[in-house]
Amino acid sequence: MNSIIYRITGLMFLAVAITVFLLIYLANSQMTDLFQEYVTIQQMEVHHSMITQMGASGQEQAGMMGIPEQNFLTSVHQSLIWVGVAILMAGLAASYFLARSITTPLRKLSAAALEIERGNFAQKVPVNSKDEVGRLALVFNKMSETLDSNNKLRQQFLANIAHELRTPLAVIQGHLEGMIDGIIEPNLQKLASLHEEAVRLSRLIKDLKDLSLAEVRQLSLEVKDVNVNHTVEQALYMLKPLADEKEITVSQNLTPDLPTITADTDRICQIFYNLITNAIRYTPENGHVTVSTELTKYAEQDWIKITVDDSGPGIDAIDLPFIFDHFYRGDKSRDRKSGGTGLGLAIVKQLVEIHGGKVQVDSVIGKGSSFYVLLPAKFTKKP
Repeated sequence: MNSIIYRITGLMFLAVAITVFLLIYLANSQMTDLFQEYVTIQQMEVHHSMITQMGASGQEQAGMMGIPEQNFLTSVHQSLIWVGVAILMAGLAASYFLARSITTPLRKLSAAALEIERGNFAQKVPVNSKDEVGRLALVFNKMSETLDSNNKLRQQFLANIAHELRTPLAVIQGHLEGMIDGIIEPNLQKLASLHEEAVRLSRLIKDLKDLSLAEVRQLSLEVKDVNVNHTVEQALYMLKPLADEKEITVSQNLTPDLPTITADTDRICQIFYNLITNAIRYTPENGHVTVSTELTKYAEQDWIKITVDDSGPGIDAIDLPFIFDHFYRGDKSRDRKSGGTGLGLAIVKQLVEIHGGKVQVDSVIGKGSSFYVLLPAKFTKKP
């Protein structure tokens, strides 16, 4: 009896039953009294002269109902009872179907939720109404889609991690086994190659650690006032050899006297380093990369906008929504040596959001890409 369908049916049937019983009781009592009064008046009009002479005893006799009148009242009472029973049956049926219309979608939701608990996230329930139950079903379907999407992303993320870790480990293992078996002669060049793979593996693990901490907002930050222009210049200076190697022209257009921001200097430098490195990596030889800063207003707040433009091949519109996903590479033909691990932009997004900022990208195929970082400005009062 704990089912909602029985409780709703019982409550509605009880309300209908009380209403019907009250109506029958009031109708019967009122009908008897009124009919008695009607009969008395009729008899008084017919036998007016006799009532005047008979006195009090005659009045009592005049108010008596005959057999036809009593039969009429009995038939009316029975009719009311049958009508009440019919209304009760109709109320019971209506209550039951109303309760089923509410509980059936809830049972489907319960069954779908049980499947999600078992790990089957691709669950859908029909939305047959626009009431509270229908809205609940709609929210459930959206939740199911999100869980299914997150589960697929998690599986893909784990597969990508396994692939990225397996490759350098296999290289290191193969060379070391070859050296142990005497097939490969250990020399400085081979050892340098193994060291390079070990460094790449260490960097990948560090990036994964930083990304996982950033996603759960547990990455420790040493917050202080940061000069954005100085940080950009520092990142450009560190990456100049990489640009010179490809004969890429790197220019800067920095707005002077920008307000400071409250941030972690190392993390902000990492954001610029990843964006500029990515721009240089995907820009062809003799191309150009431009980094600019400016003060802008957005949503009634002052922001420092950092823009990194490149003259690379651009990003397809289909790929733009996934540009900040884990292990994404704009050029699918690039390997991890030429295209990085695919974690740089994912780390940029998380670090920018941790600092209360936003990151966006615009790109046109054949004309290059532009990455925009918005960081909340902090004005320093002048003495």
